[in-house]
Amino acid sequence: MRGRYLVRCLAGSLLTVLAASAHAVLCKYVDDNGHVTYSDSPVKGAKKSSCFEAPPVPAPQPAAPTRASVPAPQPSAAPAPPGGLPNVDPATQRRRDDSRRKILEDELAVEERALAEARTALSEGEAVRLGSERNYQRYLDRIQGLKDRVAQHERNVGALKQELNNLR
Repeated sequence: MRGRYLVRCLAGSLLTVLAASAHAVLCKYVDDNGHVTYSDSPVKGAKKSSCFEAPPVPAPQPAAPTRASVPAPQPSAAPAPPGGLPNVDPATQRRRDDSRRKILEDELAVEERALAEARTALSEGEAVRLGSERNYQRYLDRIQGLKDRVAQHERNVGALKQELNNLR
């Protein structure tokens, strides 16, 4: 326990020393041949010409968004309102709404098929009791999973229908 404390203290001291050297004063040294060297410690055979504080290390910049993740700007007939959201001409908005409606209708069709399959699986599952389900609770657990799947698809269908109703 005491050894760990000692190691932590030494590590902290080492970090403090390294941090202090990172903020050291840099000096410009020029040797007899005119070669310029910048260093925080004296250079042998060179004459100190000037010293200055090292510039602060810049903070890392956040990663720039990739071109694929940045949507292309849409031409706008009117300037952006004060809220910062751009105005979109009616034809562009109608195309966007039509596209959204098509996507939602496609998702609704897929979800309705999945609901029909889940209902079929539930009715077939209720009719059959597997050999590994000698314990009645195992049967009930399996059926509950099928019922949960049906309920999930019903909620999804309802949400998609509500979204479509909000578009119209």
